[in-house]
Amino acid sequence: MHSETRCVRCGPVSPLHVPEHIGAEIVASVVERILGTADPPRRRPAPLWCPWPLPPGWTMTGVAYAGDDRTGVRATAVACAGPAPLGGGPADLVFVAEEPGVGLGTRLAGLVGPDPGPELADALTDPGPGHPEHVGQARIRAAGHPTPLWLVHSPTDRSAYAGEARGMWLHAIAWPASAGHLLAEDVELHDLTEWTPPELVYGAPSPYLHGRA
Repeated sequence: MHSETRCVRCGPVSPLHVPEHIGAEIVASVVERILGTADPPRRRPAPLWCPWPLPPGWTMTGVAYAGDDRTGVRATAVACAGPAPLGGGPADLVFVAEEPGVGLGTRLAGLVGPDPGPELADALTDPGPGHPEHVGQARIRAAGHPTPLWLVHSPTDRSAYAGEARGMWLHAIAWPASAGHLLAEDVELHDLTEWTPPELVYGAPSPYLHGRA
């Protein structure tokens, strides 16, 4: 079963398909959907980025995709949850891969507009560590490749990073804002469309993908 929601800033891609539950069969069905609607001229389908291995105590809590039979899958999201890195309760992370103009990542990050380009333009003028206007950078490796993600301005209840991987925007959004410290710990992202680890542990569905938070 899938629940469908409309994303008002997702440009031409709607609806957002969010499975009501999460588990190995759900992930397999989403992967099949991504691969089955991939546009043949593309070099590869949209990646489904998941931290692997998961941080200690963390579970995978959701997957989603945006697109239809005509356009194919143009955005994907993976949600995870676990203990906050600085203590004080639970934390949530969502990773979004999307084509330009879709707007799923910026909606979850609480930004205006479909793409983080203006925010990244400011981040790329970062004066560097030690300066009071220094912008943080996440230490991410996507499919084994160093992939810088830059901190962008977001509501105070979350921290949001944006960059590029495989020719698509890559967003990482963390709740609460302090959970963004997890992204400073050499996170490895694996594309589940290539292989889904059977050891993945699944948790309660993410409220952030379902719009309940």
